Amino acid sequence: MSQYYLSHLKELEAEAIFVIREVVAQFERPALLFSGGKDSIVLAFLSRKAFAPARIPFPLVHIDTGHNFPETMEYRDWLVKELDVKLVVGSVQESIDKGRAKEETGFNASRNALQTVTLLDTIEQNKYDAAMGGARRDEEKARAKERFFSHRDEFGQWDPKNQRPELWNLFNGRKHIGEHFRVFPISNWTEMDVWQYIQAENIPIPSLYLAHEREVIERDGALLSTSPWLKLKEHEVPTRKIVRFRTCGDMPITGAVESDADSVERIIEEIAASRKTERGTRHDDKRSETAMEDRKKSGYF
Repeated sequence: MSQYYLSHLKELEAEAIFVIREVVAQFERPALLFSGGKDSIVLAFLSRKAFAPARIPFPLVHIDTGHNFPETMEYRDWLVKELDVKLVVGSVQESIDKGRAKEETGFNASRNALQTVTLLDTIEQNKYDAAMGGARRDEEKARAKERFFSHRDEFGQWDPKNQRPELWNLFNGRKHIGEHFRVFPISNWTEMDVWQYIQAENIPIPSLYLAHEREVIERDGALLSTSPWLKLKEHEVPTRKIVRFRTCGDMPITGAVESDADSVERIIEEIAASRKTERGTRHDDKRSETAMEDRKKSGYF
């Protein structure tokens, strides 16, 4: 009797595709939150595989802070054409202009927290009842508490102490009017899994992830890319270094790492030897001990 064997990557792929299809089956207006980072890229390609040869039956939703890396925006526009999918953009700048959000000031100012208002407004305006995202449990302690189906109340808030059980992969998507769900199909993946899947599926990635020369400054142990939105302190002098990024967030808060990994194969080797998490370079996570959980409770991704 022959045995059917799935590699761990194929098992993770099958699980993610099952969750994506379950979302489409249970909800009327799902969407995929797209940041331009590797996790949301993998999720987009998993979505294409889940419904092939048909088109992806939901839009990509990008919350544009206005402080994105140019490379991220270029990749986003390419991917939308490649997957032949609808793109919906929520603008943080528009939220600021309307008085819905207030711009931060100071050397460590960021628009990251302001995304919450724009995200909730975009979900409400388009009446999305499920928003899928590429968050993983291994990224950060607050995300480790997350279920696949994460219920949000009518204010978009998350209650970590009141989550629904998911025994035997049975997902409860019942909700009241005005409520919605965030869904995380690759919750059980690790950073290594994501990169090994990108390699196995030959998925194109933004050039930010590969080693390149860039002008940076060092601040609080992080290498931040110079940009029109990064306010320099008196003692900070930009230098050029060979770096790459492990995450693709906003330019003023996303730290780079010195690296010569110029291919996916070399990135995998580098991660295997690394003892620092990928979000260890994100300044927004260092604002307080519970920075991520506080943002999630208020409606953040």
